Amino acid sequence: MTRIDDTPPAWDERTQLTTFLDYARDTARTKCEGVSAENARKALLPGSPLMTLSGLINHLRWVEYYWFQVVFLGEEDRGPWTDEDPDREMRIAVDFPLPQLLDEYAEQSAAYRELVAASALDEQAKRPVRGGLHVDLRWILLHLTEETARHNGHLDILRELLDGTTGD
Repeated sequence: MTRIDDTPPAWDERTQLTTFLDYARDTARTKCEGVSAENARKALLPGSPLMTLSGLINHLRWVEYYWFQVVFLGEEDRGPWTDEDPDREMRIAVDFPLPQLLDEYAEQSAAYRELVAASALDEQAKRPVRGGLHVDLRWILLHLTEETARHNGHLDILRELLDGTTGD
Protein backbone atom coordinates (compact mmCIF):
# COMPACT_ATOMS: atom_id res chain seq x y z
CA MET A 1 0.00 0.00 0.00
CA THR A 2 1.06 3.57 -0.65
CA ARG A 3 2.61 5.28 2.36
CA ILE A 4 0.96 8.60 3.22
CA ASP A 5 1.94 11.28 5.71
CA ASP A 6 -0.20 13.02 8.29
CA THR A 7 2.37 15.67 9.21
CA PRO A 8 1.10 19.12 8.24
CA PRO A 9 3.43 21.43 6.31
CA ALA A 10 2.51 24.26 8.73
CA TRP A 11 1.12 24.33 12.25
CA ASP A 12 -1.77 26.78 11.97
CA GLU A 13 -5.23 25.42 12.75
CA ARG A 14 -6.52 25.36 9.17
CA THR A 15 -3.51 23.46 7.87
CA GLN A 16 -3.71 20.92 10.67
CA LEU A 17 -7.45 20.34 10.12
CA THR A 18 -7.18 20.01 6.35
CA THR A 19 -4.07 17.83 6.55
CA PHE A 20 -5.81 15.33 8.80
CA LEU A 21 -8.91 15.23 6.60
CA ASP A 22 -6.73 14.73 3.51
CA TYR A 23 -4.78 12.01 5.35
CA ALA A 24 -8.03 10.20 6.18
CA ARG A 25 -9.25 10.57 2.58
CA ASP A 26 -5.94 9.29 1.18
CA THR A 27 -6.01 6.37 3.60
CA ALA A 28 -9.47 5.38 2.35
CA ARG A 29 -8.25 5.44 -1.24
CA THR A 30 -5.09 3.52 -0.34
CA LYS A 31 -7.14 0.76 1.29
CA CYS A 32 -8.67 0.13 -2.14
CA GLU A 33 -5.43 -0.10 -4.14
CA GLY A 34 -5.24 -3.21 -6.29
CA VAL A 35 -8.66 -4.57 -5.35
CA SER A 36 -10.43 -6.59 -8.02
CA ALA A 37 -13.83 -5.48 -9.29
CA GLU A 38 -15.37 -8.59 -7.73
CA ASN A 39 -13.79 -8.02 -4.33
CA ALA A 40 -14.79 -4.34 -4.32
CA ARG A 41 -18.43 -5.47 -4.34
CA LYS A 42 -18.23 -8.25 -1.76
CA ALA A 43 -20.10 -7.83 1.51
CA LEU A 44 -18.26 -10.03 4.01
CA LEU A 45 -19.95 -9.11 7.28
CA PRO A 46 -23.25 -11.01 7.69
CA GLY A 47 -24.79 -8.26 9.81
CA SER A 48 -23.78 -5.50 7.36
CA PRO A 49 -24.83 -6.50 3.83
CA LEU A 50 -24.17 -3.00 2.44
CA MET A 51 -20.64 -2.77 3.79
CA THR A 52 -18.43 -3.24 0.74
CA LEU A 53 -15.31 -1.34 -0.29
CA SER A 54 -17.35 0.27 -3.08
CA GLY A 55 -20.19 1.08 -0.70
CA LEU A 56 -17.92 2.71 1.85
CA ILE A 57 -16.10 4.85 -0.73
CA ASN A 58 -19.40 5.98 -2.23
CA HIS A 59 -20.74 6.69 1.27
CA LEU A 60 -17.70 8.85 2.08
CA ARG A 61 -18.16 10.76 -1.16
CA TRP A 62 -21.82 11.46 -0.47
CA VAL A 63 -21.24 12.28 3.22
CA GLU A 64 -18.86 15.06 2.16
CA TYR A 65 -21.38 16.24 -0.42
CA TYR A 66 -24.07 16.44 2.27
CA TRP A 67 -21.97 18.34 4.82
CA PHE A 68 -20.33 20.77 2.41
CA GLN A 69 -23.03 21.42 -0.17
CA VAL A 70 -26.28 20.79 1.67
CA VAL A 71 -25.45 21.86 5.24
CA PHE A 72 -22.62 24.38 4.81
CA LEU A 73 -23.67 26.00 1.52
CA GLY A 74 -27.42 25.42 1.98
CA GLU A 75 -27.96 23.82 -1.44
CA GLU A 76 -30.86 21.52 -2.24
CA ASP A 77 -30.18 17.93 -1.21
CA ARG A 78 -29.69 15.91 -4.40
CA GLY A 79 -28.12 12.89 -2.70
CA PRO A 80 -29.07 9.36 -3.75
CA TRP A 81 -30.76 8.54 -0.45
CA THR A 82 -34.49 8.57 0.15
CA ASP A 83 -36.68 8.31 3.23
CA GLU A 84 -37.45 4.73 2.19
CA ASP A 85 -33.79 3.89 1.47
CA PRO A 86 -31.55 6.11 3.64
CA ASP A 87 -28.44 4.02 2.81
CA ARG A 88 -28.99 3.99 -0.94
CA GLU A 89 -25.54 5.44 -1.68
CA MET A 90 -24.05 2.24 -0.28
CA ARG A 91 -26.52 -0.01 -2.08
CA ILE A 92 -26.01 1.50 -5.55
CA ALA A 93 -22.21 1.65 -5.27
CA VAL A 94 -21.87 -1.95 -6.48
CA ASP A 95 -23.31 -0.82 -9.84
CA PHE A 96 -20.22 1.31 -10.53
CA PRO A 97 -16.57 0.35 -11.02
CA LEU A 98 -14.47 1.09 -7.95
CA PRO A 99 -11.96 3.18 -9.96
CA GLN A 100 -14.82 5.45 -11.04
CA LEU A 101 -16.00 5.87 -7.44
CA LEU A 102 -12.44 6.62 -6.31
CA ASP A 103 -11.96 9.17 -9.11
CA GLU A 104 -15.24 10.91 -8.26
CA TYR A 105 -14.29 11.00 -4.58
CA ALA A 106 -10.86 12.48 -5.43
CA GLU A 107 -12.33 15.10 -7.78
CA GLN A 108 -14.92 16.11 -5.24
CA SER A 109 -12.31 16.27 -2.46
CA ALA A 110 -10.25 18.67 -4.59
CA ALA A 111 -13.28 20.92 -5.07
CA TYR A 112 -14.03 20.90 -1.34
CA ARG A 113 -10.40 21.70 -0.60
CA GLU A 114 -10.90 24.91 -2.62
CA LEU A 115 -14.17 25.66 -0.80
CA VAL A 116 -12.47 25.27 2.57
CA ALA A 117 -9.52 27.42 1.50
CA ALA A 118 -11.91 30.22 0.51
CA SER A 119 -14.00 30.08 3.71
CA ALA A 120 -13.41 31.11 7.29
CA LEU A 121 -13.27 28.29 9.84
CA ASP A 122 -15.78 30.23 11.97
CA GLU A 123 -18.25 30.58 9.09
CA GLN A 124 -21.62 29.16 10.07
CA ALA A 125 -23.41 26.56 7.98
CA LYS A 126 -26.48 27.82 6.12
CA ARG A 127 -28.62 24.89 7.28
CA PRO A 128 -29.12 23.88 10.87
CA VAL A 129 -28.43 20.37 12.13
CA ARG A 130 -29.46 18.48 15.26
CA GLY A 131 -31.91 20.62 17.17
CA GLY A 132 -31.48 23.74 15.05
CA LEU A 133 -27.77 24.18 15.76
CA HIS A 134 -25.75 25.94 13.05
CA VAL A 135 -22.31 24.36 13.08
CA ASP A 136 -19.27 26.12 11.70
CA LEU A 137 -16.83 24.97 9.03
CA ARG A 138 -14.32 23.94 11.70
CA TRP A 139 -16.87 21.50 13.16
CA ILE A 140 -17.66 20.11 9.71
CA LEU A 141 -13.96 19.45 9.04
CA LEU A 142 -13.58 17.72 12.40
CA HIS A 143 -16.74 15.69 11.84
CA LEU A 144 -15.66 14.58 8.36
CA THR A 145 -12.24 13.57 9.67
CA GLU A 146 -13.92 11.48 12.38
CA GLU A 147 -16.39 9.94 9.93
CA THR A 148 -13.71 9.09 7.37
CA ALA A 149 -11.32 7.69 9.99
CA ARG A 150 -14.09 5.50 11.43
CA HIS A 151 -14.89 4.09 8.01
CA ASN A 152 -11.19 3.57 7.33
CA GLY A 153 -11.36 0.99 10.12
CA HIS A 154 -14.16 -0.74 8.23
CA LEU A 155 -12.16 -0.59 4.99
CA ASP A 156 -9.16 -2.05 6.80
CA ILE A 157 -11.17 -5.00 8.12
CA LEU A 158 -12.80 -5.68 4.76
CA ARG A 159 -9.49 -5.53 2.93
CA GLU A 160 -7.85 -7.97 5.32
CA LEU A 161 -10.81 -10.36 5.02
CA LEU A 162 -10.82 -10.05 1.22
CA ASP A 163 -7.19 -10.73 0.43
CA GLY A 164 -5.10 -10.52 3.60
CA THR A 165 -3.73 -7.05 2.84
CA THR A 166 -3.00 -5.00 5.94
CA GLY A 167 -1.24 -1.69 6.48
CA ASP A 168 -1.66 1.93 7.51
